[in-house]
Amino acid sequence: MTAGVRQEPREATRPRTPRRTRLPALLALLIGLAGVGYRLALLLADAPPTNSDEATMGLAALHIARGEGFPVWFYGQAYMGTLEAYLAAPLVALAGPSVLVLRLPTLALYALFLALSWRLTRRLGGDRWFALLVVAVLALGSDRVVKNQLIAGGGYPELNPAGAALALLTVSLCAGVAGARLPRRAAAAGAEAAGSEAAGSEAAGSEAAGSEAARLVRWAGWGLVSGLLLWADPLILPFVLALGAVLAASRRRELIGRAGAALAAGLLLGAAPMLLDSLRHGRNPLAAVLTASGADAAATWGERLYGGLVLGPPLALGFCSPGHCAGWQLWWAPTFVMLLALATTAAWRALRRPLRPADLGHFPFAANDNSPRSGDDPAGAMGRRVSAAVRLALLAGAGAVLAAYTASSAAGRTPIESARYLSVLAVAMPALLWPLRAAARRAGLWPSPRHRDEATGSDRPGHHVDEPEPFNTGDRMRTRAAGVVAVAVLAGMLGTGAVATAGTIGGVPATHAEADRHRVLVDTLGALGVRHMRAGYWTCNRLTFVTGEDVRCAVVDDDLRPGFDRLPEYRRAVDADPDAAWVAPTGSPLAARLDGRLGPGPGTLRMVEVPGWRIYLPRR
Repeated sequence: MTAGVRQEPREATRPRTPRRTRLPALLALLIGLAGVGYRLALLLADAPPTNSDEATMGLAALHIARGEGFPVWFYGQAYMGTLEAYLAAPLVALAGPSVLVLRLPTLALYALFLALSWRLTRRLGGDRWFALLVVAVLALGSDRVVKNQLIAGGGYPELNPAGAALALLTVSLCAGVAGARLPRRAAAAGAEAAGSEAAGSEAAGSEAAGSEAARLVRWAGWGLVSGLLLWADPLILPFVLALGAVLAASRRRELIGRAGAALAAGLLLGAAPMLLDSLRHGRNPLAAVLTASGADAAATWGERLYGGLVLGPPLALGFCSPGHCAGWQLWWAPTFVMLLALATTAAWRALRRPLRPADLGHFPFAANDNSPRSGDDPAGAMGRRVSAAVRLALLAGAGAVLAAYTASSAAGRTPIESARYLSVLAVAMPALLWPLRAAARRAGLWPSPRHRDEATGSDRPGHHVDEPEPFNTGDRMRTRAAGVVAVAVLAGMLGTGAVATAGTIGGVPATHAEADRHRVLVDTLGALGVRHMRAGYWTCNRLTFVTGEDVRCAVVDDDLRPGFDRLPEYRRAVDADPDAAWVAPTGSPLAARLDGRLGPGPGTLRMVEVPGWRIYLPRR
């Protein structure tokens, strides 16, 4: 009676993941929603403050929405692509020009960055609690951080989500067929372990053939994202090169065939606007970036090192108050450098750890619970090496960005504002915090999930690195001390970031009041019938954008001489209007100079004052 009955293993009836392990995922979702909600509240309160550079991107979006032009570069220069303008153009076409409409796509990009960072951390082998920590750090929003994430001024909001997507694609492509494409020596070492599963190899081959198209799509996606990044802002180039080196080293044979063709096609498509414009006009975007970086300006090495290594990391990663860094907030600067060194060393050691035959015991040929799902690395050691390689690439990219910024004169001349160039360091956050989590875990100060899948991350390609247990009292004490220090650093990061976020919230009423004054200015210009005007650089395009080009403005300096017009046609329109007005902030040098031209007779100016602004109209 029992001849046709096959006994099922007990493990088959056991659930893969208990409900309690979903707590960190739920908390991460709530924290992520809080981070997005906080930023949406800032947008509704007119924070962070806008400027004419953002309005220039808005004008590009307006022209795209109207079909009047399809700019490749930020107006007035031959670098920094207009990807943000193309993202905002449909909304501008529907709702008209406004700062809120222009920033909704950047808010969506931030939400995408949080989701991708969670996924990347898990794919690298981090447990859910570690992924929760990464999301919590990225959910905080100091003054400099929210400016980088929300202001559509060109180049910054899209870099972090695209960088995280690139790293995630790299993990997927490197680990996706690790078992099927092992090196010859590794395959030979694992042949005996795989013998019992040879019967299922034909089915696995069919499945691999079916997933080939999906892999080609991922290869093309990697190239497309890279091309878009290089067009949008070459600041991300170190990350692209480092992650590309990982792909070339681990998948060089695959790159020779259709995978390489798909990657090249995606790269050319993403970078097509830049390449076509360069061919058409003979421009070199890289040379334009180097010229604009201040490479030809003077700054001492002391100023550069202080601005790049001391002020740069705390400002860029959200540990400073609005517009400045207090002395106690600078603790993150040496900590960042130490973490960068420790994380790099740990990733390098994990990458150099030799494979053993025992590490190659499972191959993705069996249709049972031991067979990982599609895209996973069946061999734990191979998965750890993929994780280590990608983490090393992220850290190398972060180190290269920091070194390049520190070597530039911008770090010494304008360290507070130029810290935006370091915004891409956030992409490396999962790799950067890895040593802290490892130290806390070894000391027993990290949450210990009860289920093996959660503890080892077996559904991810990067399993946890084997951590040796301390074997004597001295080792235990050192391990415990290191764990306490790691937890203290993590608590300090969250606490310092929270203080900086609170400082940003405290500055919102002043920003909102300034935006209200600007709206009064726009309404007054409309009531006076002003259609052409002259003003300073930081006033002109902002007024032109919010009025939908009903008011056109030409830039002047404080001595009333022509300034830098990003759209020269505006100056031609203003010069042709004898009744063009002047606008200046109250108390500014430009207002003081225009006050000298006030008078009752022809050729003089009369003044209309609104809160925070002065409008000067010519007398006829």
